[in-house]
Amino acid sequence: MEYTTLGSTGMEVSKVCLGCMSFGSGSDWMLDEDEGRELVERAIDLGVNFFDTANTYSAGESEEILGDVLAHYDRDEQVVATKVRFSGASEHRNAEGLSRKTIEQELDHSLDRLGMDTVDLYQIHRWDDDTPIETTLRALDDAVSRGKVRHIGASSMWAHQFQRALQVSDREGLARFETMQNLYHLTYREEEREMYPVCDRENVGVIPWSPLAAGYLTRPHEEFTSTDRGEHEIDYGTPYHEGPGSEEINGRVQKLAEDEGVTMAQIALAWQFQNDAVDAPIVGTSSVEHLEAAVEALDVSLSDSDVEYLEEPYHPVPVYGHE
Repeated sequence: MEYTTLGSTGMEVSKVCLGCMSFGSGSDWMLDEDEGRELVERAIDLGVNFFDTANTYSAGESEEILGDVLAHYDRDEQVVATKVRFSGASEHRNAEGLSRKTIEQELDHSLDRLGMDTVDLYQIHRWDDDTPIETTLRALDDAVSRGKVRHIGASSMWAHQFQRALQVSDREGLARFETMQNLYHLTYREEEREMYPVCDRENVGVIPWSPLAAGYLTRPHEEFTSTDRGEHEIDYGTPYHEGPGSEEINGRVQKLAEDEGVTMAQIALAWQFQNDAVDAPIVGTSSVEHLEAAVEALDVSLSDSDVEYLEEPYHPVPVYGHE
């Protein structure tokens, strides 16, 4: 395993962050408690110390499963991140959004499910147009002051929104967002235009979600819909396979994987690991074997010409992932 400092937090995290959205009972491809336990335990064996979940994943089941497993390990050694914005275990008028009421009650629920007194990284799970960012940041700052949260982070949004939030924190003397969890992979690179320059200038850690494009970069283009997860993504409307250069990029990932004797997923992840803009991609998987392969991708070295070969077919696509 390799480790890196996560933005300005000072925390040392594994360069593979295990995404826990697959834990629970929301879909056929998700993991039950025993399967989730096996995956987390193997991740820890491999040196992973960074875990990302959310109150909304399987209505809180993901947090419960992760917390139950980590309770058997030294809590000080693990870095746990969760999120707030969408409803968790219950749905009502104040279960969603980023009001003070929602943040405070959902944070308490998340900590209860995780079995923890403090969460290392608490992230807003998208922007909330209905709540002033000043209100949200004051509530998050209070959570930090009370010792319930160590650091705060943000998720996919427009760069101007993120910059505004940072400016409000600086002006008001409030805790500022120290991480950005956004959509980024070989067939979606729009974040390079504005968001990543902001993150670089502000020393914000970058932890991309869906670094394998929900599986699109793990198998040939024509096989994308051959799995339950692929069919789910098509139904959900994710455009990973629709960009003008996506099919060619997919083919180049496949060709380079064949040349190097590795998997397509390992090539796509190696591109993330060697990317100066990225701290730790969030790898979501329902397979121990795929997790092991993801860690092995740290040993895959891409030359400058390999990176150019993979990136060259990319064309701009509509911004996606902010909703």
